This record gives sequence, structure tokens and C-alpha cells, in this order.
Amino acid sequence: STDLTSTVGYDSIIQHLNDGRKNCKEFEDFLKERAIIEEKYGKELINLSKKKPCGQTELNTLKRSLDVFKQQIDNVGQGHIQLAQTLREEAKKMEDFREKQKLHRKKIELIMEAIHKNRNLQYKKTMEVKQMCCCFLPCGLMHHTHTQSTGTGLNERETFSQNMTCLTDRSYQQNVTTMEKIRDEWQNEHIKACEFFETQECERINYFRNALWLHVNQLSLGCVQNDEKYEEIRKSLEMCSIEKDVDFFVNLRKTGSLAPAPVVYENYYNAQRNVTPARSPAPVPISR
Repeated sequence: STDLTSTVGYDSIIQHLNDGRKNCKEFEDFLKERAIIEEKYGKELINLSKKKPCGQTELNTLKRSLDVFKQQIDNVGQGHIQLAQTLREEAKKMEDFREKQKLHRKKIELIMEAIHKNRNLQYKKTMEVKQMCCCFLPCGLMHHTHTQSTGTGLNERETFSQNMTCLTDRSYQQNVTTMEKIRDEWQNEHIKACEFFETQECERINYFRNALWLHVNQLSLGCVQNDEKYEEIRKSLEMCSIEKDVDFFVNLRKTGSLAPAPVVYENYYNAQRNVTPARSPAPVPISR
């Protein structure tokens, strides 16, 4: 701003940096919330795989596939719990980065606050002395002109007035010189501060971008690891044999290889006709 005492540009920069810090905090909170969700989901999967029956009376190869299935679901749950811990660690790194930038920026802000205060005080003092100069100078000139026109000497009051005019003008010149030194110092410090803030903002954007990239990679890795666990289930299911499981059940529960003999009629009311009862036919072996 052309106004020497204005801090509108500086305030705009500080506001932008504070907004950037707020954005980092929002992402940090996002990671923490995601960690809570992942941990809860992981624990629920583990409880499901351990406590919920899932084909517990199955036999042979399908039973082995179901065991692999439940174990891998448990492993997927453990993976989500591990991801939750990783997200918490990343959130802590973001917090440390954010606080580190805040502390470094605070030092520069304190320097700028002090130099702004000193600049404004000197500017105010200079303007006050200038105002005094404007008041004394016409008075001194009036007395000087009156003396010249009348040819009379100066009395004490007039001498005092002229001396005050000279002192005020000298003070005004000194304050302007001091003001220029302070203005130059402030301008140099302002440039240094802007360069520092720009460096910080570049670091923040770069860190934020990399943090997002890493977060997505972590999620992708989790999906890949989960797919590997699910692949183990698919491989186990490929080993599941319908014929083997049926044979296994038959061999486990078989009661013999002979079928029951046919039931024949016997007439107990006609004794003569049943002197020699008919024999039951011999059991015939049957195939499975």
C-alpha cells in the first residue's frame, strides 16, 4: 500500500498462511477419523471371523477352504488395524510439520510486529513535529517581517518565538531523517519476511501434496494386500473337490456294502401251507 502505516498487504499474507495451516489441520483430522473407522472395521472383521459360525460341520476339502476363508478374513481385519495405526502416525507427522512451521513463522511475525510498531510511532511523532513547524513558522516570519519594516530590534518574546521556530524545524528535519531510516529498515525486513513466508508456503504445499500421495498409496497397498489374502481363498477353493468330499463323507459314514433283504410274506393262519416257509433271498451286494 502507498500508505506508510498500512499493513493490509502483510495482513493478507498472514491470513493466507493461517488458512494453509488450517487446511493442514483439517487433513490431519481427516486421517484421524479414517483411522478410527479402519480400526473399528478391522476389529469387527476379526470378531466376525472368530465368533460367527460359517459352515462348521463341513467336511474334507470344503472345510479346509472355509478354514482358509476365515483365517484370511481375520488377516484382512488385522491389516485394517495396522492401516489405522499407520494413518495415526501420518497424522502425527502432519501435526509436527504444522507446529514446526508455526514456531518458525512466529519469530518472523514478532520481528515484524515490533518494526511496525516502531515505524508507526516514529511516523506519528514526525507528523506531530511537522504540525508544530507549520504553526511556528508563520508566526516567526510575521515577527521577522515586522522587525524589518519598522527597523526596531527584537524583544525577548519575538526572539523566543524565532528560536522555537528554528528548534522545531531542526526537530522536524531530524524526525524525517529517523523516519526514513526506519522506513528503509521496515521495507528490508518486510521483503525478508515475504521471502521467508513464500519459502514456508512452498514447503507446506509440497508436504501436503506428498502426504496426500502417500495416503493414497497406503490405501492402494491395503487393497493389494487384501487381494492377496482373497487370492489365498480362491486358491483353496480351487483345491475343493466335490467328488472327494462326497467320497469322504461316504467312507466316513458308511454302514456296509449289502442292502437289506426283501421282506417276504408268511401265512400264519394256514399252517399246512407254511410247513416249509419260503426263504428270504440272499442279500445282494449293491454299488454305491
